Amino acid sequence: MKQSSASDWAAQLAGQTRKANELSRHLDVSDEQRAEISEATAKFPMAITPYFLEKALDSPALLKQVLPTKDELEIGAADLADPLGEEHDEVAPGLVHRYPDRVLLLVNDVCASYCRFCTRKRMVGGRKLPFTKKRMQECFAYIRAHEDVRDVIISGGDPLMLPDASLEYVVAGLRAIPHVEIVRIGTRIPAFLPHRVTDELCAMLRKYQPIYFSLHFDHPDEVTGRTVDALAKLADSGFPLGSQTVLLRGVNDDVDTMRELMKRLTRCRVRPYYMYQCDLAIGIEHFRTTVEKGLEIVAGMRGFISGYACPTYVVDLPKGGGKVPVIPEYLKYQDGNRLVFRNFEGREYSYTEPTIDEPAVKRFPAVNE
Repeated sequence: MKQSSASDWAAQLAGQTRKANELSRHLDVSDEQRAEISEATAKFPMAITPYFLEKALDSPALLKQVLPTKDELEIGAADLADPLGEEHDEVAPGLVHRYPDRVLLLVNDVCASYCRFCTRKRMVGGRKLPFTKKRMQECFAYIRAHEDVRDVIISGGDPLMLPDASLEYVVAGLRAIPHVEIVRIGTRIPAFLPHRVTDELCAMLRKYQPIYFSLHFDHPDEVTGRTVDALAKLADSGFPLGSQTVLLRGVNDDVDTMRELMKRLTRCRVRPYYMYQCDLAIGIEHFRTTVEKGLEIVAGMRGFISGYACPTYVVDLPKGGGKVPVIPEYLKYQDGNRLVFRNFEGREYSYTEPTIDEPAVKRFPAVNE
């Protein structure tokens, strides 16, 4: 397992590709493409770590996730600046309280690399929500005053872009609130910047268990090399790992790719959690598939790979409606207390519900009979 240090990940951040002319050192980019990239990055910045760019040069699916294109300049009829209605449920700067027992704490607005399909394009990368202790204290005060909050999801941006001391300030502050039982860290760092997962980081976070990691992976090509080592370090440190995947046209919208991704994650002790329908953020319609395609992929995973490796397919409803699961129709019809189901192979099987108010058909014989 490769060891990482602060200097390793600092060097990666210093070497990020951020401009069209820098990108042309690695890719054959025409003058027209350079102009398009520059125009797109004026709307939403580009940043790609050297580590991820090196992998993306050999993987079109990875490159599509981080490469700006002219498609981002097209605004779809259903596109929304704040597709999930987070600002409507914001109770303090960067603190979103939608569900009864949990809050979302946005600690910063920067990432190691920027996904072109980001649901928070309105704020991420724009220095609109920087980390400050003053802002964190406002958020802590709200959480302390609301004893129904037992679960805090730390997100951003990417929380692991914070230095260890700043991240510890957040986690320790939450742990000092008696009714906060669970802390989750949402991060794409193991895919974009695995060098950030250091022994020092893990040792610091271990002091504040239970901490769960909500990771983000979209393609099996992301689960290689140093990323695998970083995941092993987190798992060996005792952190439960879950993953979420965004369904993306031209990246992972086929059954074979999704199956392989989920199998690789499970081998790395990462439990697939959600497969998201792509949100209605501005300029990303070219990434969205139909829900029908998502259901096709779900049906192609369930029964064909371990149930433990199958994520729940969800649509995070626009304007703050929250997440709703979407599943294929396995229940075909019901006739009285008899239900007929379709299994993963398409075969039909019946299941009989209990007849609580009717006598049993027969009984076991008595012991002395």
